[in-house]
Amino acid sequence: MTVHVVDTIDAFRSRLDTGRGSGATVGFVPTMGYLHDGHLSLMRRSVEQCDLTAVSVFVNPLQFGAGEDLSSYPRDLPRDIELCESAGVDLVLAPSVEEMYPEPIATTVSVAGLGATLEGASRPTHFDGVSTVVAKLFAIAGPCRAYFGEKDYQQLVIVTRLARDLSFPVTVVPCPIRRESDGLAMSSRNVYLSEDERRAAPVLQQALQLGAALIAAGEQDPDVVIAAVTARIQAEPLAVLDYVEVVAEGTVTRPARLDVPVRLVTAARFGKPRLLDNLAVLPPA
Repeated sequence: MTVHVVDTIDAFRSRLDTGRGSGATVGFVPTMGYLHDGHLSLMRRSVEQCDLTAVSVFVNPLQFGAGEDLSSYPRDLPRDIELCESAGVDLVLAPSVEEMYPEPIATTVSVAGLGATLEGASRPTHFDGVSTVVAKLFAIAGPCRAYFGEKDYQQLVIVTRLARDLSFPVTVVPCPIRRESDGLAMSSRNVYLSEDERRAAPVLQQALQLGAALIAAGEQDPDVVIAAVTARIQAEPLAVLDYVEVVAEGTVTRPARLDVPVRLVTAARFGKPRLLDNLAVLPPA
């Protein structure tokens, strides 16, 4: 099967409408390209669960702040298309910025209360840019199942709430983090890591596992767990820690006690790249 590639919204929407008109179910995987096996795992899941799988490849300028890596963000559309085809994808939308935003955008989407902390504290305009492009893509794709990775945990929480609040005919499907053999979460930004930084980066997952072990042993004080995870990351000289937090699962709010399902989340820089990781943790039975 050959994947069909379009660069206009009308062509993409028309093909999905035609598929649904013939009774097909649609799966949709929004990406910014430079695909890795984490992305492909989302596509494969969609292919398994849906009759027609569509992917968007678009580096969204709205979610990059001043001084961030928009211009240098890795791009390789021919490779992305080959990988989509290998995963069984039917349709790829690869629009230009001018196609997505033909005039300066006057309408933006903000999900109140969910984007101000964690990533939002470091990147104040980021989630408004994410929410706006996702709302636009949901409107373009129409009724579907949309697959998002859990690595960008806060984004997943926001997108899920966005779809519910605005009554998009979209079911958001969370998908597990894909990792390298040493535990590093797969990310398009990993390509920026030097050899030494790449060796150091798995400390994020190691620290989160330490926090999970404390919770499994009965620790219920969030401050104790956060302090332990923080100390483990800060012991790595190449890691410049941004934050460590523990939030109730499905939220971005720290619980008073760790007696509910939680998500340990962290972000740190290793040289130029800023990497995210998280780990879902259940309290002891």
